[in-house]
Amino acid sequence: MSVKSWYERKYYGEIEDLPEEEYDVLVIGGGIAGIQAALDLGDMGFKVVLVEKEPSIGGFMYKLSKTFPTMDCASCIATPRMAQVFHHPMIDLLIYSEVEEIEKKGEGDFRVKVLEKPRFVDSSRCTGCGQCELACPVIVPHEYDWGLAGRKAVYIPFDTAVPRIAVVDLDHCIYCGQCERACPTEPPSIDFTQVPKIHHLKVGAIIIATGFHLFDARLKENYHFGEYPNVIHAMHMDRLLAPTRPYHAILRPSDGKEPNNIAYILCVGSRDKTVNNPNCSQICCMYSIKQAQLIMGALPLADVTIYYIDIRAFGKAFEEFYQQAKDMGIMFVKGRVAKIEQKENGDLIVWYEDIENGGKLCKAEHDLVVLSVGLLPDKEIANVFKDQKLEVDDVGWIKSADENANPVETSIRGVFAAGTALGPKDIPDSVIEGGAAAMQCAAYLSEVRGRH
Repeated sequence: MSVKSWYERKYYGEIEDLPEEEYDVLVIGGGIAGIQAALDLGDMGFKVVLVEKEPSIGGFMYKLSKTFPTMDCASCIATPRMAQVFHHPMIDLLIYSEVEEIEKKGEGDFRVKVLEKPRFVDSSRCTGCGQCELACPVIVPHEYDWGLAGRKAVYIPFDTAVPRIAVVDLDHCIYCGQCERACPTEPPSIDFTQVPKIHHLKVGAIIIATGFHLFDARLKENYHFGEYPNVIHAMHMDRLLAPTRPYHAILRPSDGKEPNNIAYILCVGSRDKTVNNPNCSQICCMYSIKQAQLIMGALPLADVTIYYIDIRAFGKAFEEFYQQAKDMGIMFVKGRVAKIEQKENGDLIVWYEDIENGGKLCKAEHDLVVLSVGLLPDKEIANVFKDQKLEVDDVGWIKSADENANPVETSIRGVFAAGTALGPKDIPDSVIEGGAAAMQCAAYLSEVRGRH
């Protein structure tokens, strides 16, 4: 939902217009690439403002179980960086906020409008105790767990959220007042009088780290995602495998039993012109293999089959990771899955083309199917530039000015990009690009301001 439509639905009073603030750099997006860029710039002495549209920074990484191919804990890597950027003296955060408009006045001079949505919780008083959440009688699906578990209408986004401040979801709030009565602060932190705020920023340079969207698996109708309960996508499985998982076990949605025969279907929404995404998403092979290995540890007696077109193990230690999965007994079947059918007991029949055995049509039965969905660009950021055109490719990823010599520079001088805003990539590459964007940004500011 856009900020404007949110505002029109939620609030019909005045917006608080704040005076102009000046920063060296605006970083748009609080994922791992944006955090890295902000930290590097802050450590160099630049005054940075980081804008994040969600109620907490962290991006997608904090939802993951482990990272491939090292199997490091994703939260153990992300959480300290989140805390570091929150407490950094040179970095200000605008959380639960969205960039509305960017205008370039000249080199090293950008004017930005940012709309900060009201949390309806006073962040200066909220202690993150969670008492309001316990008191709230409304339960709705939790976005953090991709709907596998519930949350309240007033909630803290997740256990390690930064900042750890509650937010009220007016879509589902019934205005019963129980959260306000349960709040231990005096006066209560719940504040329904809050209004949206417009921040006017003057910045010298901009780094775009807006990340990606997951492919909507419902567009592949032959797989019946959203219709068959035991067809889930890979982020569901990552949440089931994570230390903060909702069930403390791997359970299939239809009946809560532990699955014994799990299938992965790769390239769902990638390398597929029928859904206007002919590109490889680069990470799907490896995150599927990572999850398969974790499943073998959690369910040692389970069978795991991966249906693939090609395994693209191109990164450092990726091939060894792939071979390790095969040695663990994970089955790899080369062939495109044509369709999925559901049996009365909720089990699933997968019809596939078996390429390595003459290309014949085969079928196999599984009790849980995981769709390895691809990545799609966040196209909204290109629309916020008032007088400049941010060039994107045919799919919608931000175009690099020079992919070989300067991959983080965009078509607008003084605007840089990092991470999956530029295209699909894994976490290490996103972190590297965040640092590269910070370096290029510092060089640009030094040039236009005459620093040496």
